[in-house]
Amino acid sequence: MARSNTFSAPRRHSKSIYLGKVQVGGDSPVSIQSMTTTKTANVEATLSQIYSLAGAGCDIVRCTCNDGEAAIGLAQIVPRSPLPIVADIHFHVEMALAALEAGVAGLRLNPGNLRKPAEIKLVAQEAKDRGVPIRIGVNAGSLHPDLYKKYNGVTPEALVESAMNELSLFGEVGFEDVKISVKASNVVLMIEAYRILAETVDVPLHLGVTEAGPPPAGIIKATAGIATLLSEGIGDTIRYSLTADPIEEVKAGRVLLEALGLRERKGLDLIACPSCGRAEIDVIAVAKAAQEALEKLNLPLQVAVMGCVVNGPGEAREADLGIAAGRSKGHLFIKGKIVGVVKESEMVSALVEEAQKIAKEGVEARLAAADPNAQAEAEADRLALLENRGVDANNSITKIEQIRRRIDLSE
Repeated sequence: MARSNTFSAPRRHSKSIYLGKVQVGGDSPVSIQSMTTTKTANVEATLSQIYSLAGAGCDIVRCTCNDGEAAIGLAQIVPRSPLPIVADIHFHVEMALAALEAGVAGLRLNPGNLRKPAEIKLVAQEAKDRGVPIRIGVNAGSLHPDLYKKYNGVTPEALVESAMNELSLFGEVGFEDVKISVKASNVVLMIEAYRILAETVDVPLHLGVTEAGPPPAGIIKATAGIATLLSEGIGDTIRYSLTADPIEEVKAGRVLLEALGLRERKGLDLIACPSCGRAEIDVIAVAKAAQEALEKLNLPLQVAVMGCVVNGPGEAREADLGIAAGRSKGHLFIKGKIVGVVKESEMVSALVEEAQKIAKEGVEARLAAADPNAQAEAEADRLALLENRGVDANNSITKIEQIRRRIDLSE
């Protein structure tokens, strides 16, 4: 039976809130967030970055509000932003109130830094009056000293208790438009904290591994935490906290959600073989060139770059479009069917041209327009490669036999 490409783990049920027009929680798609790296007071630079983030697929953006100039900047940014703005508040209650005056769509409060109950309840009341949600953003690096002492360090239970303490203060003023994060740079700690939290509350959860670091290690760490929880049905919105251009955070988030079937593909998904002894081209170089050329088209296609025609079209038969190398040629295929043969030097340009045609005409029309001689030519190349290099192009069979002889001798 064919396997579904749809992510099928049961989604944790949560309430929903709205940041502007973006729904978080409930039955809404998992949303992608990022944070600007510009000074918020620099209105034009910040807006430029926000527009770039929106173009990359970001749903919600956070801006720091750490002083009066930043709050004034927010007042000018909010009405011009294509995305809902969340103001990041750490130490000063005045900045939270100023951000609300600026018209932000949401606040993020850190319970470890903004600690006075009266001030927290004041912000919650003001947010309630304006219909503005708040994220309780617990961070392992700024855990309240009392909780650190109680639990003898940072533990999942300590992070969850921090969130629950803040939530209880919100409850005292009847404020319920809440989402929560319990982030840590330790992936295992973060995962366990969210698991406990998911069983404790029914509010939306914002997932992230804080201070994940630069790519590629940062992406791997963040993915390990976020993907694990999403696979368990936990999580309503995500952010990759990378030491990199925020665009990279959004790209990573989108790739993850598309890979899990949690968001519809909107851009390129390029797959490529890892190469082997049968490869006729530099797969890495061709895949890189194809990625750079195809990403500019911003088409929702899965495209394959395969090193040879022996197994390539069959292994990548589910791809919308692909190309495999064989005897100084490129064999173009759609859904596993060979539709054309081009010069090796034209492989990338052929992919770009065919991708544009598929977007305009559709897959079935392009299959109908296949070169009638392409399949036979590709099969001839495949058989020639098998004859020249044998079935075992990587010489694995010989190696296995040698290993077995050594094992027999050792016995």
